[in-house]
Amino acid sequence: MQFHVLSFEGPDDYARVGRLEKRVNGLVQALTELGHEAHLWFIGDPKLVGNETREGVHLHRWCQWLSRYKSGGAYDGEEEKASDFARSLPPFLFHNYLRPTFLNGERAVVIAEEWQTASSILHLDWYLQQVGMRPLVNLIWNANSTFGLDRIDWSRLSRAACITTASRYLKQQVQRLGSDAVVVPNGLPADAYDLPDPSVVARFREAFIDRVVITKMGRWDPDGNWLASIAIVSELKRQGYRPIFFARGGSEPHGDEVFRAIKNSGLIVIDRINSANTLEGLLLSHDQMNDIDVINLRSRIEPASRRALFRASDIVLDNSGYEPFGMLGLEAMAVGGVVCTGNASEDYVDTGRNTLVLPSGTPEQFVELYRQVVIQPEKISAIRRAGRVTAEQYAWPKVIRRDFIPRINFAIPSCA
Repeated sequence: MQFHVLSFEGPDDYARVGRLEKRVNGLVQALTELGHEAHLWFIGDPKLVGNETREGVHLHRWCQWLSRYKSGGAYDGEEEKASDFARSLPPFLFHNYLRPTFLNGERAVVIAEEWQTASSILHLDWYLQQVGMRPLVNLIWNANSTFGLDRIDWSRLSRAACITTASRYLKQQVQRLGSDAVVVPNGLPADAYDLPDPSVVARFREAFIDRVVITKMGRWDPDGNWLASIAIVSELKRQGYRPIFFARGGSEPHGDEVFRAIKNSGLIVIDRINSANTLEGLLLSHDQMNDIDVINLRSRIEPASRRALFRASDIVLDNSGYEPFGMLGLEAMAVGGVVCTGNASEDYVDTGRNTLVLPSGTPEQFVELYRQVVIQPEKISAIRRAGRVTAEQYAWPKVIRRDFIPRINFAIPSCA
């Protein structure tokens, strides 16, 4: 089967902005490994070739004529790119890929990601209807976040495409806007399950042997409950647990509020740029941290180091007020990390068995929960094992076979 994925983000550094890049890369790679023909259309690096095949995946860099004047990445000039994407890509996609596929007696699936591609799906739906080939392609539009949902013509989109969301929370948001959606969870790529080097994890734990190591990653977003996380660290310190908090945020304005809260809590924070981009480099950069409470990681943590940090931490905080993407916790669980979620838990959370859950999210509740677990090392080991078993059910090939392929219906724009 031929699949085309439309997304602003992709594998180039220019287009590697958030977790959407991980989703689309994992999706197209898994589709290829399952024997399908997979194409990714994205806002790629203007300095690279327009089309290439990498590990079996066909990459198409679109809007390069705009990106060469926009050096800030895929979302630099977002409005102009979204408009051009919607105007120019559908006719090109039809004449050069979809039409030849149809003439060969085959069908195709087009999956568009996030609000920036909604108009592209509407244009493609209209174009296919004009040429009488609409029944030969299944159009899917997927939401991974709430951004831009207020900009979509839901009545038209519901008629044009099957609507999917990455989580139950997003399904509820789409329903509030008057449309229905099917939940198809995000998956994990094969390398997400690669266990980190045990010696590296051991050195990390030894370096912080008398500390409570907590890790949290995500955008500086109020809904990420960063302020509640700072309150947890502060309460742990007040009760003598000597926490050290590894925080990796973004460039959003809420970060300023987070650092004011750190200062007001009396916590000591340092910024660190890990030029080596490895966990070993992180260790070398963090000698003599006895008085440090918060380490603000300002450089990108490459995947192998993320996995090692998740495994080596005592707790990986995934306590967002809501979790539209549903991936951070699974990434940590895949390598045996101990995840603590908020009350926005997804289907994979089984309280006390594969994760820890904070129903109210208060600092005191976290400390009590941590105290109960600390005195039961066998409990921690059981949670790590159960987390890995759970995460294995969300490998991309399993998600595609179980949740995605069965819902494809070529005759009508519905996944029901």
